[in-house]
Amino acid sequence: MNIPTRPIRVGLLGYGFAGKTFHAPLIGACEGLSLHAVASRDAGKVHADYPGVSIHRTPEALIQDDAIDVVVIATPNDTHAPLARMALEAGRHVVVDKPFALDLAEARGLVALARASGRHLQVFHNRRWDSDFLTVHHAIESGLLGRVTHFESRIDRFRPQVRDRWREHAVPGAGIWFDLGPHMVDQALVLFGLPDRITASLAIHRDGAQVDDWAHAILDYGEQRVVIHAGMLVAGGSARFIVHGTGGSAVKFRADGQEAQLLAGMRPGTPGWGEDTDALAFYGGSGEPRSIPAMPGDQRGFYTAVAAALAGDAPPPVRPIEALAVMAVLEAGAASAREGRSMPLPLTPEERAAW
Repeated sequence: MNIPTRPIRVGLLGYGFAGKTFHAPLIGACEGLSLHAVASRDAGKVHADYPGVSIHRTPEALIQDDAIDVVVIATPNDTHAPLARMALEAGRHVVVDKPFALDLAEARGLVALARASGRHLQVFHNRRWDSDFLTVHHAIESGLLGRVTHFESRIDRFRPQVRDRWREHAVPGAGIWFDLGPHMVDQALVLFGLPDRITASLAIHRDGAQVDDWAHAILDYGEQRVVIHAGMLVAGGSARFIVHGTGGSAVKFRADGQEAQLLAGMRPGTPGWGEDTDALAFYGGSGEPRSIPAMPGDQRGFYTAVAAALAGDAPPPVRPIEALAVMAVLEAGAASAREGRSMPLPLTPEERAAW
């Protein structure tokens, strides 16, 4: 094992919702990492939470700070790739929020640059460490459900009012497909691998909305189907996961609670962190449901794995081909919705072999 002489120093670009709610607390609670600097135009907001960190007024200034080992990019989607490229060219390791580019070609360029420069490039697929996903993943892997024939993943909310934020403006990378799609796509690929094709539909349902706020996609795995759905006009919510198989069915009703805990100010790792009281409901041949306790979630697992990878002690938490595959599904889904037909994944034979 490589024993680091000091914590890995992290520079965080952006202190909006993603940076403040997810990245900074998770980094701060991860052994081996130190939040050293933040690029933000609101130093007071940052120092109210982290009084000791350095503040850079621009992303460029932080990237050029030689005290930084790894740059974490938590800025609007259309800036992810340019900032990641700048950081890699400056010799920094990079963690970038998802989606890490606007299209597959841009993503491939970043992966190639990281490989050529010998730097780590990681995409923040933190939802692999959610309690709901871990519970369903374990149920599938254990054989409880037999051969899975139908898998459904939904993130539904009731937000009838369009909010004034970049995610809901008519800018590149906005809309629900690029916002919530990466979470669900990555989880589906972890469970089932690459689909044969995708059929997707996107729509704008809310008054005054500028970008898609409803998305429905079907991933085709031969006779198996994976349904991904997200909507902003679903009062009362819906089940987070529904799984049908030859051995029975399972339903996970409520979603992981770590985001709510972070918003409430809970520090990752404190008592109660990641606990989930919503058991998985399993329906076997008798039809009578059986409750299976939910596994706890802990999104610190992503940054713990990043720290281990940077120290040379473990492989990265998200392989480059996995990040590229998510981008391929997002791009094919957008094309399917636009053209009204099923689309294969635009991956090369070499990329498929790497999977």
